[in-house]
Amino acid sequence: MAQKAFSDWIALASSLAYEGRAFIDGELQWAQSGRTFDCISPIEGKVLTQVADCDGADVDRAVSAARRTFKDRCWSGLSPRERKSVLMRWASLIRAHADEIALLETVDSGKPIRDTVAFDIPESAYCIEWFAETIDKIGGEVAPAPETFVGLVTREPVGVVAAIVPWNFPLLMAAWKFAPALAAGNSVVLKPSEKSPLTAIRVAQLAIEAGMPRGVFNVVTGGGLPGKQLALHDHVDCVAFTGSTLVGKQIMQCAAQTNLKRVWLELGGKSPNIVLQDCADLDRAAQAAANAIFYNMGEVCTAGSRLLVHRKIKDALLDRLLSAARLYEPGNPLDPSVAMGAIVDQAQLARVLDYIEAGRSEGKLVAGGARVKQQTGGFYIEPTVFEVTPHAKVAREEIFGPVLSVIAFDTVEEAVEIANDTHYGLAAAVWSSNVNTVHEVSRQLRAGTVWVNCYNEGGEMCFPFGGYKQSGNGRDKSLHALEKYTELKSTIIRLR
Repeated sequence: MAQKAFSDWIALASSLAYEGRAFIDGELQWAQSGRTFDCISPIEGKVLTQVADCDGADVDRAVSAARRTFKDRCWSGLSPRERKSVLMRWASLIRAHADEIALLETVDSGKPIRDTVAFDIPESAYCIEWFAETIDKIGGEVAPAPETFVGLVTREPVGVVAAIVPWNFPLLMAAWKFAPALAAGNSVVLKPSEKSPLTAIRVAQLAIEAGMPRGVFNVVTGGGLPGKQLALHDHVDCVAFTGSTLVGKQIMQCAAQTNLKRVWLELGGKSPNIVLQDCADLDRAAQAAANAIFYNMGEVCTAGSRLLVHRKIKDALLDRLLSAARLYEPGNPLDPSVAMGAIVDQAQLARVLDYIEAGRSEGKLVAGGARVKQQTGGFYIEPTVFEVTPHAKVAREEIFGPVLSVIAFDTVEEAVEIANDTHYGLAAAVWSSNVNTVHEVSRQLRAGTVWVNCYNEGGEMCFPFGGYKQSGNGRDKSLHALEKYTELKSTIIRLR
């Protein structure tokens, strides 16, 4: 199939229908209060549509629907084969509407269309398929017990799961939550970011078309209020959250204040990308380093925002890095040739620019540092590179933008110390041609994912994803994700 041209995507965008109502109990619904907010595209800063601004009353409706469906077992009570069939049909419908959903994702969040078409949407469908395939293949255990007993260990769905997800990968991050939760038999209330709610609403409609019972999958839209209400709600059994560490802490506090619901958190990162002196391929390392921070405008929790380079090869690597960064010139994300789109909104744009100003006062600006394409009305920033010390603000705090801190070191021990000197522990990478070194360094790095001689590659669903320290707890992806949405039950049967 021929790829669509820039003009094709522009034409499709002009005819696209934008749905802004919440999806509760199988129906599109405005907030009971009647309040709405503007959904603004970062491409040109224009309003796309009005979105329901939900509050506690709407959350109550959504949770009640989810609780009812869980109680009556219209989903959890289906056979594994039946649940699998519905989820597979849902994934097929998402694939069938892939261009529409990719376009919604791009105009809503500023992500390049080439990425949403090739990655975000197909990977979201694949995530649903992957967990659907697990349903009829995972059983329980027969525990060793005395002859007079039979001991069974089974997993049961936890109940009502609230998934609160971010704006950088709106549908994919949601799928990482709702796919295993639904596969395990739970009912779900999804709260997308107010910055990027459109794809969540669309796929919820497709869930009903696929045959999912009404009320099993709900979407409440709005700002921080519905998220907080879900975290506080006594009829929510589990909250799965991806976002900032600050908000993650608040969600844990809400759970502790109410019913002690399960809380799973995938939070921030300030990931180190370590290039040792014996790196065998500086060209590849430079390309990977550029992609690690400039892909998706740097709005990636695992972004390689700290490039730690041995002092003796720093200049050589930096030259190659700056050359690679030129491929990420910001442009209209509807253009398939564009690799870097728009920052998600005005507030995030201002945040990134503030960090860039701090970097100017703390270190050496090597490249970029400016807002561009202001005449479009959109939110675009150049790929930006600083040389700084490990203690600079831009090297310690998560920016969530295309801003790279380059830090020189002299020994492997120093590199590991700098890498681990952070509140975060989501991801890391090490580049070396010495097999002993990469194993030793990988073991010392306090991170949930460590890449060796690559960055952000090999991210199949079979690898668990999550962090150490203040990067959160629990894991998305892999069979381990299913564990988050189940309760273990021991059933002990006396025979005589």
